[in-house]
Amino acid sequence: MMELTAGIVYFFSVFAKAFQQRNVNFMNYKLAVPTSYVLSTCDMAIFSLVAWNAVQSESLLGLAIRMSLMVFAVGTGGALGSVLAMYIHHKYFTDERFQ
Repeated sequence: MMELTAGIVYFFSVFAKAFQQRNVNFMNYKLAVPTSYVLSTCDMAIFSLVAWNAVQSESLLGLAIRMSLMVFAVGTGGALGSVLAMYIHHKYFTDERFQ
């Protein structure tokens, strides 16, 4: 369950990072500030979840298994977040001259 939560949080983290990158590239000043707060919130949450997951391990093997599951969940969430952010930003926030 912790891995699923981390995957969801990282989805939003990478979504915000990709969205922020597009904000900078396309000069969307009004969206840059709130996106920064979303970024910091997601980053703190993912750091906390990874640390908590590591503390819960009873052995080195348990730690390796927990971290492997965490890497899979976080990687999947990150990939989905990046692709969705590019799509949404392009569709709804990019000027027609760039499309």
